[in-house]
Amino acid sequence: MPEAEDVRRVALSLPDTSEKIAWSMPTFRVAGKMFATLPEDETSIAVRCPKEERDELVLAEPGKFWTADHEAQFAWVRVRLAALEDEGELRDILADSWRQAAPQRLLDAYPRLGLPGGS
Repeated sequence: MPEAEDVRRVALSLPDTSEKIAWSMPTFRVAGKMFATLPEDETSIAVRCPKEERDELVLAEPGKFWTADHEAQFAWVRVRLAALEDEGELRDILADSWRQAAPQRLLDAYPRLGLPGGS
């Protein structure tokens, strides 16, 4: 099961990513734009996710994904770290969120990052 330090290590391994404390919690940003947070007790992460996909994820795997009330209007989803299969799944989730926040110059430089079969 991935833990908070795994989240930090994997997130910071993504191109042009930095960590910043905001709302009293670690947040991870690509080129200054937030793509992940490590809320409260560090047992979950919040990541970018289009609302349509988020709703499907929550319905399909409610033990893994959920929407916090204060984030419902935004395109974010929470992920329980204990429910993740391994670090590979954590990396896929963080990389997908990274792609949603990254500027075009980084998407062009890392075209496969965060895509199925990409690195």
